[in-house]
Amino acid sequence: MKSARPTEERQILPGARTGREPERSLRPGPRRLTPEQVASRQRERLLDGVARTVAANGYGGARISDICAAAGVTRPVFYALFTGKEDAVLAAYRGGTQVVVRAMQEAYDEAGGGAQWPAAVRAGLRVMLTLLGQTPAFARMVVEIESTGPAGRRARAELLASFRRFFVDAPPAPPGVEREELVATVVGAVHAAVHRAVDEDRTGELPRLLDILVHVVVSPFTSP
Repeated sequence: MKSARPTEERQILPGARTGREPERSLRPGPRRLTPEQVASRQRERLLDGVARTVAANGYGGARISDICAAAGVTRPVFYALFTGKEDAVLAAYRGGTQVVVRAMQEAYDEAGGGAQWPAAVRAGLRVMLTLLGQTPAFARMVVEIESTGPAGRRARAELLASFRRFFVDAPPAPPGVEREELVATVVGAVHAAVHRAVDEDRTGELPRLLDILVHVVVSPFTSP
């Protein structure tokens, strides 16, 4: 029976580790890992390599050979798991943003959810800013995903749409204000603030945006 990964493992973003860490290597010889487990570990290492390589060189300057070198895997392994660079970058982005949103949801629920909406929003935003601030390689994907073209813009739209879950329990919008449009505007403003900080190489300062972003999110729904 497989043991469950610890909670901390579920909050590790692509780029937080290197593919060449000794404990992550697949040594030759008899293995207890199934082929599926081997492929999963190689994929995780490649996603780390993607995030680190794109962060260092930009999407345009990232080469598959560099990604493989960073992950410690061969090109045939890369192409067995991804169709190309765009596919790998989208996988890293989608996988990482799912980790962030899941961690935000857990913090939101633990803080009381809808019954304590402003406090729950603060808890969720704090987790998001902390995770991104601690993993600058992945945070850079917030900016670089745009370089992948239409597919990247669709992935970004999917992410922004996923944030709507945190507004289900929000107070009503002000009279005369269309709620869905207000939510979309607020979510876009939060994303823009994070994008700007990362683009200006201020990723480590992201947690300092907490009070500002809480105000941006909460005020439109609680002001007279």
